[in-house]
Amino acid sequence: MGKKAKSSAPDAVLQSKPNEDSYEGERLDEFLQSIQREIKTARFLNAESLPEKIWLKKQFAIGVNEVTRVLERMTPSGDSARIMNPNYKACTVKLQAVLLTANCNPRWLTNHVPSLAMSRKVPLILVKDKEGSLRLGELVNLKTAIAIGIKANGSPVNQLIDEILQRKT
Repeated sequence: MGKKAKSSAPDAVLQSKPNEDSYEGERLDEFLQSIQREIKTARFLNAESLPEKIWLKKQFAIGVNEVTRVLERMTPSGDSARIMNPNYKACTVKLQAVLLTANCNPRWLTNHVPSLAMSRKVPLILVKDKEGSLRLGELVNLKTAIAIGIKANGSPVNQLIDEILQRKT
């Protein structure tokens, strides 16, 4: 009849792993501003006259469900899916990186994303800020976004993320 002690297991998501990087404070501000700048540049240079919402969907997987769906459809590292199922069709959409808020509440919404990203060798960038979901939402013109997957399609945003990931190593 005593109170249960809170488990520290959900905090395991916040610990650094080989394919994770975290941003907070000034570093986060600079990172998000540079991504926002590249989005505007890419949108301006894009010859297609797509509505902004559709253009953003072509560039990003927005939300935990969509990021999870794309990661699950990607071939796991080692091509184990092809060995187990010869009829397996690889996903045509690949994620270059996943931006994930570290302060999601409830945490079980995003607990699976780091391990799924690691199994697909997709770098994970944690946004450690009280208003992380608001700040990620601003990138894609939404109120909030808990997770954003950056689709690998050769855009200026991809070049920026490549530079950032190269600096990390």
